[in-house]
Amino acid sequence: MSKIKPLIRTRAQESSNAIERLYVTMRHLFNRGFYKPMGVSGDTLREALLQLRPEIYGSIAEEKVELNGLKYVIDRLPIGIEECRYINLTSDEGYSKSHFEVIIPSKRRRNCYRIDDEQMNIEITRGRSEIYDILTHLTFLFIESHKIMDQVLIDEKGQVTRDWIKLEKAVNTTKKLTLKEREIALTHTANILGRTFAEVSDIYDDYADSKNPDRFLSIIYWLGKLALEEETGKEKRIVTFSPVLRERLGHHIHGEIWANNIKETLFNNGLLDKKIHIISANMHSVMNTLYVPNALKTELKKKSLFEVYEALSESKNNTLRNKVTKEALGNGMIYLQDESGANINVQIFDLSKLEKKNEDIIIVMDYAFGEQAYETIDELLKPFKKDENNIHLNVDSVSIMGKAGILEGGKGDVMIPSAHIFEGTADNYPFENELKVSDFEKDDIKVVSGSMISVLGTSLQNKDILKFFYNSTWNVIGLEMEGAHYQKAIQSASRVRGSIGKDVKVRYAYYASDNPLETGSTLASGGLGTTGVKPTYIITEKILNQILN
Repeated sequence: MSKIKPLIRTRAQESSNAIERLYVTMRHLFNRGFYKPMGVSGDTLREALLQLRPEIYGSIAEEKVELNGLKYVIDRLPIGIEECRYINLTSDEGYSKSHFEVIIPSKRRRNCYRIDDEQMNIEITRGRSEIYDILTHLTFLFIESHKIMDQVLIDEKGQVTRDWIKLEKAVNTTKKLTLKEREIALTHTANILGRTFAEVSDIYDDYADSKNPDRFLSIIYWLGKLALEEETGKEKRIVTFSPVLRERLGHHIHGEIWANNIKETLFNNGLLDKKIHIISANMHSVMNTLYVPNALKTELKKKSLFEVYEALSESKNNTLRNKVTKEALGNGMIYLQDESGANINVQIFDLSKLEKKNEDIIIVMDYAFGEQAYETIDELLKPFKKDENNIHLNVDSVSIMGKAGILEGGKGDVMIPSAHIFEGTADNYPFENELKVSDFEKDDIKVVSGSMISVLGTSLQNKDILKFFYNSTWNVIGLEMEGAHYQKAIQSASRVRGSIGKDVKVRYAYYASDNPLETGSTLASGGLGTTGVKPTYIITEKILNQILN
């Protein structure tokens, strides 16, 4: 009788299981209303993240503190969160009208409020994906804080190492640190972090802000301090979800207000009955492509078009950008600053003001975040209700341009998807992409085509899962967070609800922001810089050429 061989799971299967456990646990904790990240209720999140070991979190499973991953997370959470024992996730509940100063993280558009010395409130207006994103980053942060604690705590009575005492003294000083004092503090901090002096010195200035050049020391100190207090019997840190947030989540409250504001603006300007093209992109490439030739004629005599685009992308060139914006606002562009809480600004372009032969309208919406892509497009494609009448939008095309991780290639390469596959489910969305690889043949840029994985969170991917996707018969070329959500909304509107025509054209193109399969090329390694300018404008040009022609 043959013996049944034991089932041996691959790392990819273990990683996939860890991601599933993370999301099931986060949904459970959200429904419960609160949890203690370093208590029993947070065990599953920590264990799953440590099993997964996402690329973006680097050395999370090692004793040494992960500096690049920490920087990535700190940029996406509000300044001062490391000092807070209580973190409260809320809906938009009126704090913008209070005396509390709004805190917006440098790399995430979300409103946060420091309620007092111990509490930080974070507004959730972009759906479940935003909650998953925050809880994942917080779990990483708490794991790293206890690594610091493990290195400085000598006994259960709270006695600490000399390195910790020296760091505490440097952080609590009321005067600006001299170079000598900073380097002394860095020496002790390097010992605590399990890093070399050179490593902490190299990344030190990356953490600085205008108010606190020594913010790196402060972050390490406060992470360690709260972990020490937890370990020695004081109150544990706690994450709560407000009752209003739990009640509102999933009801498209912000997306509905956002979409109705766009339709109301179209109606008031006599544009609602025109042929409409929707583009999800940034707030500069479409405007610049349409208006730079007229707005910056002098500059174009000295530089090539792409050199002008690169100049516009530099933060110091406000004068040039203002010229283009002024030209656009005077010739057919309407700008809608978001006031719905969706954090998605909008530009409306009346092409008749640019080309007499073209009466179409282009709506450019800023990037959505994860599941928010479904909420916003789903609401935008619904008929506009006016005086008891339903006015259907004449949507001719929906184009999606975004950044994504590439699995074969490098930063700046272009991906043309033929289908979106939703991670962790059997859902897949094949479609006819109006953009083709052949459209880019003359552009001196690498282009790949195939399926894209729409992941639950880009920060949760590791090489094992990505290699499985890459080597499987799914023919996966990259990963992002919104594609399946966009296509689900488009297909529902066109083929199920009948809100828009079945012949609506779709265009998807992504440029590579990172290659998570390559060490040193993950999102935590830094931004694209000017590398992203060329693919951004080439894709924009292809989309506009198809719309205008």
